Amino acid sequence: MDWGTLVATASGGLLAVTGTVLADYLRHHHEDDRGLEERRRALYLDFIAAAGACHTRLREIAQHPATTADRDTDSRAALNDTGIYEARERLYIDATTAVAGAGQSLFEHLRALQRAVAGGAAQDSAAFHEAYHPYLDSVWRYRVAVRRELEGRSLTPAAFGWQSWDGRDRCPSCRERAAEPGLGGGPAG
Repeated sequence: MDWGTLVATASGGLLAVTGTVLADYLRHHHEDDRGLEERRRALYLDFIAAAGACHTRLREIAQHPATTADRDTDSRAALNDTGIYEARERLYIDATTAVAGAGQSLFEHLRALQRAVAGGAAQDSAAFHEAYHPYLDSVWRYRVAVRRELEGRSLTPAAFGWQSWDGRDRCPSCRERAAEPGLGGGPAG
């Protein structure tokens, strides 16, 4: 019996099995990564969609206060009915730290908007805009965090011809208030 042939055959077999196992592991790992990315993408979209639906409902309440009997109850229902709480919990579980943090900031600003609406702020009031513009800024920062994670690309306000994410530069109400005498834009009187 030739020991060299036996060792060579055994070594070759061991290398072939090891290579097959390693290739299988890498293939499954790649599939798992792709599945996680798809799951995160769906989760990130669910969260921003729930926030958008809640924001829309809050704007309706602020725009048409006569249609609601109890602004506090209706504004709280806007949060509950849109599923934002559930989406936020899923975000905490599956999102990366950067996206979860941006999502939490968005949620906190949405809650501030909800409190302003519950407190009686009309859509064209300064109180509404003081809560609305930080919320809008946080929405865009969330989008930037998601895009950076999923696509490795970022966005800036300048890409849209804007000065900032918060939209104050594009808001007729805020521009009008800034131009009023004594509020920073017009002559003090």
